Amino acid sequence: MVLAFAKVLKAKLAATGRYEVYLTREDDTFVPLRERVEFAQKKGAGLFLSIHADYFPNQTEKTTGATVYTLSEQASDEEAKELAAKENFSDALAGIELPNDSDEVVANILIDLAQRETQNRSTLFARSIVGELASRSALHTRRLRSAGFRVLKAPDVPSVLLELGFLSNPDDEKRLTSDAWRDRIADGVVGSIDGYFAKRVARSPF
Repeated sequence: MVLAFAKVLKAKLAATGRYEVYLTREDDTFVPLRERVEFAQKKGAGLFLSIHADYFPNQTEKTTGATVYTLSEQASDEEAKELAAKENFSDALAGIELPNDSDEVVANILIDLAQRETQNRSTLFARSIVGELASRSALHTRRLRSAGFRVLKAPDVPSVLLELGFLSNPDDEKRLTSDAWRDRIADGVVGSIDGYFAKRVARSPF
């Protein structure tokens, strides 16, 4: 379901002629979180969007719609914390290469400095997605959520995690398999990416 959506989104972005788009996978092969981050860095990505569909079996009725997450070591709420823990499990922190003799304190300082501007850009992108999906009545919540998702930890690539919906909700599951729904939501994500880069250009002093 998620991969099918990603392929629709890739086709729409490529059709604009404004973007080079790469998927971390083309089939159902699992790609470790660290490798996804490294893939984006090697491509010199201007944006990284991690797309998922979640499952909360104890909240089938009330838990529905898309949610947008950014990186933060302090989770915005227990649900975000739980989701990050599920996503991360055994993957190691992905980040910039550091000298072999760097200790943990120095490494953390360098990573923090590198991530500050990237996190600001990630938040700008996340807000753009929320605006577009809200106009399509596709959100679980308009509030940006955050947690320590390892897949968002590239210090040099603005990164956002998009949960399209909940497989534990029958209505969401139907939407996730709908071609019309995928098309409509993908249009929204394309609009959010266009909006992000338009704002970046507008803010640039050059």
